[in-house]
Amino acid sequence: MSTMNAFRAAGSHSAQGQTLDQALQRAGFYPRLVGDVVIDALDGRECLSHLAHLETHFDRTEVHRHITVLALTEDMLVIVHVDDQQMDDAGEQVVAQVSTESVPVSQIRSVVLSYLYNQPQDYRPSDPIRELTLSIGWSGGQRIDIAPAACGDPQCEADHGYTGNLAQEDIALRISAEADGLQAVQDAKVFARALRAVNTRALPEQPAPRTGLSTLGTRLGRNHHR
Repeated sequence: MSTMNAFRAAGSHSAQGQTLDQALQRAGFYPRLVGDVVIDALDGRECLSHLAHLETHFDRTEVHRHITVLALTEDMLVIVHVDDQQMDDAGEQVVAQVSTESVPVSQIRSVVLSYLYNQPQDYRPSDPIRELTLSIGWSGGQRIDIAPAACGDPQCEADHGYTGNLAQEDIALRISAEADGLQAVQDAKVFARALRAVNTRALPEQPAPRTGLSTLGTRLGRNHHR
């Protein structure tokens, strides 16, 4: 079965602008290899929503690319990372490093969307989002961003210690409308909504707390029967 047919069989179509196969083809980063890895990681589950994000880094004379693919099922969030690396100066020997992770959606603790808008003073509902960051946390791992603290006096030279932010995230993807396109930003929003919906359904229901009044009523009932 071809990769495209496998994605169709897995139900990869969604309300997003592209199917997962189309998104991988557009990224152009070993789409057949990445597609087969995702299909294998899904293990026959139906893909409800997806997100593919390609990043490019420049290191002197070398170009490194990395793709992250998120595939959501009813009970799992499948995460696939693929990097490539040149093994020789001529670039004739290239290897792809692949890792996959399957996270039960019931273990996901947070889904955070951060937005950037241009000219907020002129905001209209039709204005596009300039940039979106999707952060997902499930393992309890936390990231601390620390910077020197300062007061409101620009002339003050006193040591005010440090200040920082504590964020819980296991994965964070930054999607830019300028670099990735407006549709990519919209697709990320659609994926986040689908993830929140599945996560909410998967969370175990908490038992209603028993009040002292109900306990007292039970005791009185038992005494009455006696």
